[in-house]
Amino acid sequence: MATQANNNSSKPIKDIKLNSLLEITKAINHNFSTEQILEIFKEVLETQLNIGKLVLFSNDNGWKCILKYGVGDEYNDIDIDRDLSPIDEIGTINFSKKTLNKSFEIVIPVFHKSQPLAYLLIGDLEDKLELSPAIKHLPFVQTLTSIIVVAIENKKLAKENIRQAAIKKELELASEMQSMLFPSSLPHDNKLDVAAYYLPHQQVGGDYYDFIWLNENEFAFCVADVSGKGIAAALLMSNFQANLRILFNHTSSLTELVRELNTKVMASAKGEKFITLFIAKYNLITRTLTYINAAHNPPLLASGSFISSLKIGCTGLGMFDEILKIKEGTVNINPESRIICYTDGLVELENDSKEDFGIDGLKDLVTNNSDLTMNNLNKLIMETLINYKQKQPYIDDIALFSIKMH
Repeated sequence: MATQANNNSSKPIKDIKLNSLLEITKAINHNFSTEQILEIFKEVLETQLNIGKLVLFSNDNGWKCILKYGVGDEYNDIDIDRDLSPIDEIGTINFSKKTLNKSFEIVIPVFHKSQPLAYLLIGDLEDKLELSPAIKHLPFVQTLTSIIVVAIENKKLAKENIRQAAIKKELELASEMQSMLFPSSLPHDNKLDVAAYYLPHQQVGGDYYDFIWLNENEFAFCVADVSGKGIAAALLMSNFQANLRILFNHTSSLTELVRELNTKVMASAKGEKFITLFIAKYNLITRTLTYINAAHNPPLLASGSFISSLKIGCTGLGMFDEILKIKEGTVNINPESRIICYTDGLVELENDSKEDFGIDGLKDLVTNNSDLTMNNLNKLIMETLINYKQKQPYIDDIALFSIKMH
C-alpha cells in the first residue's frame, strides 16, 4: 500500500481522479460484485485520496453499514434516523452522542428523488479544515459515492427483477396446476345443466368447486373456501381436493366424509387455517338432494319464483379437533330447479360507497333470469358484479357453481 501511495503521489491529482472514475466505470460495466466495487471505492479514497476514516450506510430494507475503515465500533452508536435523516446535502455533522463528533466531521447524503439511498461519513480531518484531503476532494468524493451507490442500487433492482420473474414463473406454473384440479368438463344435456366460474384474487387461490359422478344415477358436487389467499391457501385446497376424492371412494355417507375431511384439514393446517364447505349428493331417479353446509355461504335453491337457502350442516372444517354434531339436509328437487353455489368473495365485494354486493343482489339476478343457461347466468352475475364494484378492486377469490336439474 505504501509503495502504491508513493507512486500515486507523483501523479497529478486530476489523473488519479480520472483513472479512478475509469476503473469504477469498467468494474460496473463488467458487472463486478458489490464487494468488488466497494473494494475499489475503498482503495481510491483511502490510498489515493488519503481519507483516513469512512463509514458508508446503505438503505437495504433498513440501514446497514456496507463499508468502513479507519474506525472502531463507534459507528454502531449512530442513530441514522435521528442524526442523519434530516441532512439532505453535504455538510458537517453534530451527533446526538457527542463522542461521535471526534470520529466523523462530514456527511455526504445520496438521494433518489426524495428517498435517501445512502450516507457516507468521513473523518480524520486535519486541524485546519481547509487543508484536509476530505475537504479538498469533496466534490469528487461526492460524485464517486453517487456512482457507487447508484450502481449498487441497480444491482439490487436487477436481482429483485430476476427474483420477481422467478416468482411469476412459479405462480404461472402453480396456476396451471391448480386449474387441473377443477373438472375439465361439466354436464350440459337433457338431465343437467352445470356451469362454473373461478376468479382467483391472485394467480392462485383458495376457492374450489368439484363435480363427481358416484354412479350412473348419482353425483356429488361441492364448493369450498380456505381462509386466506394465495399460495398457502391454494396448497391447502389442493390437499383437500385430493382427500375428498379419495374419501368418496370409501364412503357414500356425507356425514362420515365431512368428519374425515375435518381430521385431514386439522392435520394439514394445524389450526392456523380452516375451510368452509358445501357438499351435496343428488339422485337423478329419486330427485333427492342430500347436503351438508359446513359454515359456507348458503347456496340458493331456486324453484319457480321461490328461493330458499341451503343452510343445514355443521361448523367449518379445521376449526375444532372433532365435529360433534353434523346435520344432513334433504330436499326434493322440482323439475327445472336451480342451485347457485358461491364463495364470499362474490357477495362481499364492495363498490365505491363501501356497500357490498350482498345476497339480495344475487337473489334478484337468479329470480329474474330463470330462462338463462347456467353458463349465461354465471356470465350475467359476473358482468353485474364488475359494473357494481366500480373502481374498487377484487378483495377475495370468487367461485361460482350453478346447476339446473331438468
